[in-house]
Amino acid sequence: MIDSPLRRTAASGAMTVSQALLLDPLAQAVVVAGGDGLSREVRWADVVDIPDPLPWVGAGQLLLTTGISWPAEEGEQRALLQELAERGLAGVVLAVPRYLPHFPEAARQAADGLGLPLLELPWEVPFNTVTRAVNSAIMLEQLRVIELAALIHKELTQAAVTAGSLQDLVDTLGRLIDRDITLEDPEGKLLASWSATRQPDAVRRATLAHGATPSEVLAHLERSGYLERVRHSRGPVRIPAHPDLSLTARVVCPIWLRGELVGTVWIVEGESELSDLHLRAAEHAATVAALHIASQRQVAMVEMRLGATFLDALLEGRLEAGASSQERARLLGFDPEGSYRVGVASMPVRLPLSRDDVLRRDRLADRIRQGLSLGGGVTVTSTRLNRVVFLLPGRQDVARLMAHLSDCSLALGRELVGTEGVRRSYREAEAIVDQVPVGGVRRYEEMLIPRVLAGDAEARPAFLEQLFGPLQRVRGGDVLVASLVALAREGFHQRRTSTRLHIHPNTLRYRLDRSQDLLKMDLADPEVRFQLQLAARIMSLGDKSRP
Repeated sequence: MIDSPLRRTAASGAMTVSQALLLDPLAQAVVVAGGDGLSREVRWADVVDIPDPLPWVGAGQLLLTTGISWPAEEGEQRALLQELAERGLAGVVLAVPRYLPHFPEAARQAADGLGLPLLELPWEVPFNTVTRAVNSAIMLEQLRVIELAALIHKELTQAAVTAGSLQDLVDTLGRLIDRDITLEDPEGKLLASWSATRQPDAVRRATLAHGATPSEVLAHLERSGYLERVRHSRGPVRIPAHPDLSLTARVVCPIWLRGELVGTVWIVEGESELSDLHLRAAEHAATVAALHIASQRQVAMVEMRLGATFLDALLEGRLEAGASSQERARLLGFDPEGSYRVGVASMPVRLPLSRDDVLRRDRLADRIRQGLSLGGGVTVTSTRLNRVVFLLPGRQDVARLMAHLSDCSLALGRELVGTEGVRRSYREAEAIVDQVPVGGVRRYEEMLIPRVLAGDAEARPAFLEQLFGPLQRVRGGDVLVASLVALAREGFHQRRTSTRLHIHPNTLRYRLDRSQDLLKMDLADPEVRFQLQLAARIMSLGDKSRP
């Protein structure tokens, strides 16, 4: 790889007036006016010494003259300089003092107002040495730009073949242009980044920390029309600095794939404007990113279809029990004997879904699979209307996954074991997903008590199982459950409870101590007592809710 070649050159195929003054033939030149225009580009140098030079000059030209045809009237001088400036002239070099000892005062005043550099060069310096030096330097610079463009094309084309991820592509672009870069999806979620500075602005720091462009920045860009320009542009869009948001200037290059905006390349421009070659590199990188995304989509589509078919069969109880099904499950990362929660992520959109809604849902599924892969989870999803269903291993960090799902509601069924447990967990997640706010996450077990109190008959057995499950899985667990229920019915008075159960008080204390150890709860806790009293009420109904 190369070492930031674009950082060491303007990469524009030209030079500025101030750079031209560094050449040996112009070392004796003196800037007498128009000093504010020394950053003007010089594209070539030529001698024009005729009374009407305007037809013979053009943008970027460094005009050399002996002054023999320079107008004598002040008004004509000002008019000539005005015309030269409007044509984009880079500057005027006057050989002194043969015909003119200096530029006239009127000419200097006009040039200062126009920002058009006027240079005085000793008569002894031949014009041909100036034109040869300037034009040769420009040709060398253009050659270097061509070489750099070829190198950029080679590097990014190679990245299209060898890059294993979008991060590899951004790394290549970052080494080429040496600027802070982020690659984001259409919703502003971070996909890859490259850091070239040690002190990024506040917006970039927040983007890297939270994995997405801050919402207030996106809202500002939406209000000001810049995001709309990006959505309809085929090339880079410049975004000016916004000090109130601590946003430095940026360039955004959209990534298009078959008419669909699939992402954006953000380059922090700051005070140093990106050159044309920088922008061409960004556009090339966007094209390569589109090719990479297209390739990944093809692979992901096959995997997604296989995974969705498997997950649908698992959730609907259609998964065959044969060896081939078990092998396919393990290849997809599913352990039939493992414990899983089923998650249901719901987008806040109206039904039926529009084309844009379907694309958003598919991108949501992509982000979920990405989050699952980072946590070592089962990277299979199933899409249903505005929802994405997935499996979450018991060890998976839900908080880490939510960083990818801030724009939807997430419901989680209980962590249960095996294929039957997955089906139950899915039914539980579906039962509560409509009660979860956007950006929130709710677990079924957290909603059990409110659902029981609301009269939900399906929640009763789940609540009792969650409360007494650890006891039922040990020998003599039914006796321990009965003792806890009796204790709740007697108002947690141990002597009355032992009398009710016809056992010695010491026997009751042993049962209660063992129950506390197995359930990892304190019977003196008011919340625990409330749950036990609620369980006793449910069990007194005499229905099938009895554990």
